Amino acid sequence: MTSGWRLSAAAVAASLCVLTLPMLAPGSSDDDTKPNGKGIGTLLNPGKGNGGEAKPVRPGGGANGISYHGGPVMLGPVNLYYIWYGNWSGNAAVGILTTFGQSLGGSPYYNINTTYYNGSSTPLTNAINLVKTATDNYSQGTSLSDSAIQTVVLAAISSGTLPADTNGIYIVLTSADVTASSGFCSKYCGWHTYTSTSSFGRIKYAFVGDPTRCPSACQAQTPGPNGNSGADGMASIIAHEVEEAASDPELNAWYDSRGAENADKCAWTFGTTYTAKNGAKANMSLGSLDFLIQQNWVNATGGYCALQYP
Repeated sequence: MTSGWRLSAAAVAASLCVLTLPMLAPGSSDDDTKPNGKGIGTLLNPGKGNGGEAKPVRPGGGANGISYHGGPVMLGPVNLYYIWYGNWSGNAAVGILTTFGQSLGGSPYYNINTTYYNGSSTPLTNAINLVKTATDNYSQGTSLSDSAIQTVVLAAISSGTLPADTNGIYIVLTSADVTASSGFCSKYCGWHTYTSTSSFGRIKYAFVGDPTRCPSACQAQTPGPNGNSGADGMASIIAHEVEEAASDPELNAWYDSRGAENADKCAWTFGTTYTAKNGAKANMSLGSLDFLIQQNWVNATGGYCALQYP
């Protein structure tokens, strides 16, 4: 179900007490560079990824090339919430990305995240699903600061449009006329983080921009397998941020010595591909649609990038 809403930053501030952003969990190591949730980089600026290597060189730490630092992970079924920010009227991306969000859980691809676990060795589960969506008609303008993106998420919860869900990931999806001022297209194509609130607990959320703003930086190909460049590019970035948010929701659980989270280690690598009906490249079918999705890092047998596990 999709709902419309608009709530000002002042109204959010009046109804919430936003506390802190990421802190290192007790007992975790200070030896590794800590992630900031923006490690993906872009095609032009790989950031903390591995520059497109099919199998990144393991930088030390855990035996599988990625280490656990003591923080929480998202156990059990994970709920997704989309916030369609900007103008999505008549855009086929809405249907394409809804299908993607509803089909990711249970797939051989998302099963890679079951190789990650918490301090009690309880693994993540292959269960994630799009539960509800909301729309925001430019409540924070067309150039969003990081704090404005947080405001969009908390406003959706505060207004009752979306539920407060500490085992959820809220994804702000922006239309092509919207940018993010902290580095969309130049430093990142998407990111994830969390905030701790007195009213709603710890809320995990992400930003994913429309890559048609900067196809050379944030699109692996154009057009994509579904003929919608924005949606096809965003699906890959959504997958990346979701698997990181689940395995490292507070930026203090799973990452390597350079601060690269699991999907960062395989950023912009796609494994074996096939040709979709429209001639574009794809590497998996979800919900009867074809997608070209970045690989994820398998935390087993020495560690490697893959499209499925086992």
